[in-house]
Amino acid sequence: MPAEPLVTTTTRRVPTQARSRRRVEGILDAAARLVVEHGVEALTTRDIAEAAGVPVASLYQYFADKDEVLVALVARDMAEMDEQVALDVAALLSSGQEVSLTRLVRTVMEAFVAVYHRRAAFVVLYLRGRTNVAVHRFGREHNAKVAEALHAQAQASGLVGRLTPRMAQLAVEVGDRVFQLAFEHDLRGDAETVEEGIVMVAAYLESRAS
Repeated sequence: MPAEPLVTTTTRRVPTQARSRRRVEGILDAAARLVVEHGVEALTTRDIAEAAGVPVASLYQYFADKDEVLVALVARDMAEMDEQVALDVAALLSSGQEVSLTRLVRTVMEAFVAVYHRRAAFVVLYLRGRTNVAVHRFGREHNAKVAEALHAQAQASGLVGRLTPRMAQLAVEVGDRVFQLAFEHDLRGDAETVEEGIVMVAAYLESRAS
């Protein structure tokens, strides 16, 4: 049975008909390609519709404007990250290994990196610059949910000690900033920066939870 995502990411009504879902996925895939190829600022709904092979009017059936397309794209990628985290944490908990906060942090952060490697548009759109206000706001809200899930998982695993929700939130925000730095110039990320970030976040949580 698949692991349940630690965070549920929803931003809009999802079409129920298979044809509509395929069209929306096509629009998001087209937007992702354009973001990687040309960046975010110059992107228009007309560009996205043309790349997706649909009339602009069809795009507006599902999205009010470019910001809604971008937020939906980020939400789709974040949902994939949440699922990856859930799978990897479940595998860790069922492995029979000793589960420490350090191992939990490494599992979570490496799960995010695995999806960044699959979703280059997310790196460009979210980790670099965050000039789009709607995307930035959505990301901060998601970070808060991840922090809540991390704290809950630490409690469920008996690791919480003195770890408070505020500490978990700070750890998530620091990890987020580490990813920004690591992926600033390379779509594959700088492995050394990621590793140092994992050590830093884990050390902070261990020091506060002990």
